[in-house]
Amino acid sequence: MACQVPSRVYATTMKYFEYRLTVTPQDIDDLDHAGNYHYVRWMQQAAIAHSTANGWSPGKYIEMGSGWVVRSHKITYLMPAFEGDSIVIKTWVSNMKPATSLRKYHILNDSGELLAEAETDWAFVNYKKQKPTRIPASVIDCFTVVESE
Repeated sequence: MACQVPSRVYATTMKYFEYRLTVTPQDIDDLDHAGNYHYVRWMQQAAIAHSTANGWSPGKYIEMGSGWVVRSHKITYLMPAFEGDSIVIKTWVSNMKPATSLRKYHILNDSGELLAEAETDWAFVNYKKQKPTRIPASVIDCFTVVESE
């Protein structure tokens, strides 16, 4: 089954998706760098942007009655990010199982220095039943799986 993506979008053939942001004053904690929990927010924003670029916006999942929920996050912080820093979150789908998917992230600064490595284990659930369900082929077909990085 072919992925149904608007013609203006070419992301379905991309292995990696890049999400860009600038660290804001609201992201800064008492240690004068971006607070750890903001990385989780940025990761979720990157995942949603990647899914949307591949034709699966939050609204489309709601229409279908099934979609992704987070099971767990793992983050290894390597260097801090500071106010005004330009950040690139490089993300990709590492595996796609019957009802779960692992997404990985490299969070880099403008100089290309790796600030953090992370991953999110996502479960595909029926929203009404709040139970895992198989990931439809129509979703799977819209993502390239990159098994090693």
